[in-house]
Amino acid sequence: MGLFDKLKGPVLYKDSNGMKRQIEILSELKDRTSGETEKLILKDRKLLEYGLQGEESLLFELMNSFTPMIILRDLHLESGDLSAQIDFVVIMRKVIFVIECKNLFGDIEVNEAGDFVRTLSYGGRKYREGIYSPTTQNRRHLDLLKAIRKDEMSNLLMRSMFEKYFDENYKSVVVLANSKTVLSTRKADKGIRNLILRNDQLISHLKAVNGASRDVASSDKTMYEIADRFLRMHRPNRKDYTAKYGVLQGENLVDAAEEESDKEKAAQSSSPSDREPKNPDVLYQMLKEYRLNRSREEEVKAYYIFTNAQLEELVHVRPLSLESLRQITGFGEVKVSKYGQDILNILHQ
Repeated sequence: MGLFDKLKGPVLYKDSNGMKRQIEILSELKDRTSGETEKLILKDRKLLEYGLQGEESLLFELMNSFTPMIILRDLHLESGDLSAQIDFVVIMRKVIFVIECKNLFGDIEVNEAGDFVRTLSYGGRKYREGIYSPTTQNRRHLDLLKAIRKDEMSNLLMRSMFEKYFDENYKSVVVLANSKTVLSTRKADKGIRNLILRNDQLISHLKAVNGASRDVASSDKTMYEIADRFLRMHRPNRKDYTAKYGVLQGENLVDAAEEESDKEKAAQSSSPSDREPKNPDVLYQMLKEYRLNRSREEEVKAYYIFTNAQLEELVHVRPLSLESLRQITGFGEVKVSKYGQDILNILHQ
């Protein structure tokens, strides 16, 4: 550890808006669908909100630990056909922790075989079900991370040393963030027991494992170099979260509301309108460029910002206020609050 190290507490080096963005997308889609599709979207949005709540509570514990650490949130790793979404990587002086956050309903028991069994109470009755093991999931995350780092090393000796000491330097942790969940691991193997924690146990566990390590403490410079290495490994997740609902077609979100809007616009285009902008082509290109830039910033597809049909309607209607912008098809509260003022500024330059 360096003599002049100044890192005295936690640093959030990479945050994430990925889950928040998914929730916003689902909120926008919900207004475009109905029936079973709408119910499915509402269910998925609720699960995402619950997961986000768990991650935020875990982050709160880390940021209030008063312990030197560098925190990276929501890393997406890819290697060939394999990928992993890591909730948190925490870099401490001696140990790097890969943390999987689960905000699970019900009570959790881990049995002798390491299986996770959840008990739910509903209507006065209890139901038991097996769930996919988050310890297995996180182990696969570590294996992928290990494989990527090994591929980066051309020096055979360094690669051999990295592989030999990997399990000492990188530790898996699964955190159950729901404070109401009763966790029972007394039947589980000790090795698995030590990997599963409640939120309020996390910081003491990180400090104990890091303190017990016989490795040399890293300097601030080394810790930041490790963090930068993780950032270089990160690949933005390009997954289309809406494809499962069957409401996307090309670059337009298809539903009855938009189809009706297209019919109205076709009827309007046949009659003169004094609302037609003097320079529609310029406005079209400026809005399209803005959409592209925002989509790159948020790492989402361009039509999530607004579709081609919405773009044409913006140029044609040229709304004068946020209230009139809300009358554009598909511009609900979420979209207006995020992009509304920027769009109005472009329209009225």
